[in-house]
Amino acid sequence: MMDSTALLIFFICSLIMVGAGMLVSHLVAPRSKNIQKEEPYECGIPTQGTSWIQFRVGYYLFAIIFLIFDVETVFIFPWAVAMKEVGLAAFVEIVIFFGVLGLGLLYAWKKGALKWE
Repeated sequence: MMDSTALLIFFICSLIMVGAGMLVSHLVAPRSKNIQKEEPYECGIPTQGTSWIQFRVGYYLFAIIFLIFDVETVFIFPWAVAMKEVGLAAFVEIVIFFGVLGLGLLYAWKKGALKWE
């Protein structure tokens, strides 16, 4: 019962803090109604045509795959630090981890998600 009460208090406090931050931002932020500020910005060059164009899905896939592998490399550092203490179990786990990463890379490669055309 005590743990759930602490969790509920934490949740309520976080909602209050987020709401207070949004309220203060709304009250304090400067406002300016200007047509130029509501236009899309493209490096100082006026836009030609519509600004709502669709990008190829390949760009998003490439970015998501990069983020996945980038985040996964962050897990290698704690493993390297704990390797001496844990021993063979850590080595087996990292081999499995690299195997899963390799299979994911192979799958993305076979599906053509890494082709930049």
